[in-house]
Amino acid sequence: MLRSALYLPANRAGAVAKARNADCDAVILDLEDAVAPDAKEDARNAALQAAREGGFGERLLVVRVNGAGTPWHTGDLAALARLDAGLIDAVLLPKVSDAALLRDARKALPNGMALWAMVETCAGCIALDAIAAAGRQAGLTTLVMGTNDLALEMRCGSDAARTPMLPLLTRAVVTARAHGLAVLDGVFNALDDEDGLCRESKQGALLGFDGKTVIHPKQLCTVNAAFGPSPDEVQQARGIIAAFARPENSGKGVISHDGRMVELLHLRQAEQTVAMQEAIERRAAPGASRAD
Repeated sequence: MLRSALYLPANRAGAVAKARNADCDAVILDLEDAVAPDAKEDARNAALQAAREGGFGERLLVVRVNGAGTPWHTGDLAALARLDAGLIDAVLLPKVSDAALLRDARKALPNGMALWAMVETCAGCIALDAIAAAGRQAGLTTLVMGTNDLALEMRCGSDAARTPMLPLLTRAVVTARAHGLAVLDGVFNALDDEDGLCRESKQGALLGFDGKTVIHPKQLCTVNAAFGPSPDEVQQARGIIAAFARPENSGKGVISHDGRMVELLHLRQAEQTVAMQEAIERRAAPGASRAD
């Protein structure tokens, strides 16, 4: 379950503390865009300290390092490699334009740390299939759209429908599914535009994204609702599961349910929907932790 991933500057101790109880599925401690050059070292040390302190529960803990070619990239990877196993779940690599960056990162990091890749360059979009194919061998689990940087490099305009981005968003989803990866939609920048966030989140869910990255905790409720199952969807899914479980439907590949033909693929979808709802309920339970 990866409906929402919350970015926050690693050197903002108050924000990091609040993130331990935020209603998100992943926390991304940022060492890159959200941190000024003269604060990079402090942010790195703060991320390491936050990882050692823990307390993030079932939320995935991810660190976005500085990009390859910057003065901080190698040091970021080396510092994370020294952490005890299991303290962070993944390292998010910015501006992945070819598979070589993933292979280099894999050599620098222990095998237990998964890799996430930002898709935010034109070259990266062109090479996306090769990146995903090679990335699986390097421990890549997740693609993350960096729509702000991508739009800047494309020099494209923007509208409410994200028209210039739609082919690239769709391609990212198709590539992720072909290679068994999770894929997250890009951020929504307007913090006070709730309707716009809702619209864009529903669009991302319609396109097939697993979830969306966010830049403020107040965006989480809307994003989680868009990428999680509705009560009606959960009820319908449980009905399909129950229908296939009836003795008279044992071994059947197609059955009639609620006036329509339902196949085994609908059963698999229903099982996924119920599994997500159960995971959401576990997350909301008092005292929930990763071990639950």
